[in-house]
Amino acid sequence: MVPELYQLNASEMELVYKSPILVSILIAGADGTIDRKEIKEAIRFAEKKKKRSVSSVSVLIHEIATDFEDKLKILLQSYPYESTQRNPLIVEELAQLNMIWPKIDKAFAQEFYQTLLSIAEKIAASSGGVLGYNAVGAEEARYVNLGMINNPA
Repeated sequence: MVPELYQLNASEMELVYKSPILVSILIAGADGTIDRKEIKEAIRFAEKKKKRSVSSVSVLIHEIATDFEDKLKILLQSYPYESTQRNPLIVEELAQLNMIWPKIDKAFAQEFYQTLLSIAEKIAASSGGVLGYNAVGAEEARYVNLGMINNPA
């Protein structure tokens, strides 16, 4: 566990750990289907992040990346199958990060927020389009900037 999260209660900590997976589900499932390519992109991003940096956020992402696909499938089962019902629930849950930002180290919060944005962008760009160009669909574009999460900076 990362020291920056020690002061959080169990549900807040769970949300921080779940949020990269929730972002993955939200963006990958925005068009109604979550394809393997999108999941692989999220995993690849997490693994790259781990190699590039030794920050606490990297440590956290590495922990989350372990068995990522299994965690995603398990978490996905706790939400409605239809994206039109699932997405508002995920948006609402991710918005709760705004109440956590003031409780944790500002630099950690900022890096974690940027990481969530990067995950969203990578997944959105990983499916569709012609040779990867214009790959972000309208549904994904609605969520890719993670408007429900305030920048903690």
